[in-house]
Amino acid sequence: MSDKPSRPSAAGGFLIASGVLAGAILGFAAGQPTIGVLIGLTLTVAVSVAMWWRERG
Repeated sequence: MSDKPSRPSAAGGFLIASGVLAGAILGFAAGQPTIGVLIGLTLTVAVSVAMWWRERG
């Protein structure tokens, strides 16, 4: 067993939730809220996966 304390992981869920919300707001302003949500979701999931991958390795 290791006595070294583990480092807390980054909170990717908050990033995803805020990206979806921001995408919906920007999409609503542009007249396309669904597209905004999908773009916000796609971008923030990609960033969250990149953060996870970086922490893993």
